[in-house]
Amino acid sequence: MAFLVLQAYCKLIRFDLYLVRGDFGALYDRVSKHPIRNGAPSCDAIEQVCAAVDIACIWYWKEALCLQRSAATTCLLRRHGVPAQMFIGVQQMPFKAHAWVEVNGRVVNDKASTRELYAVIDKC
Repeated sequence: MAFLVLQAYCKLIRFDLYLVRGDFGALYDRVSKHPIRNGAPSCDAIEQVCAAVDIACIWYWKEALCLQRSAATTCLLRRHGVPAQMFIGVQQMPFKAHAWVEVNGRVVNDKASTRELYAVIDKC
């Protein structure tokens, strides 16, 4: 588990660098092109990856944004053979944007009601 937390922490740094530069296109490309490992994932891969990202966020030196956290989660899940997708959605009133991860139509790194609160504008 410690190695997975370290991987998550490194992913948070990598995606934070894209955000600091304002290079959302590169972040999006990185996530959308990240391959899904062949083979069946372990039965607890989703829970382990999400827990590792949560722990890495606790130790991260600043608040990890939802886009950064979701990008890291998506790539790590795909590395473990899970067909994860990152969703980006918006809410009109009050205006808010949000990112989250789904696997087979189920939100895995946020509240289950997230899908109902935001209109999906893209996924990768």
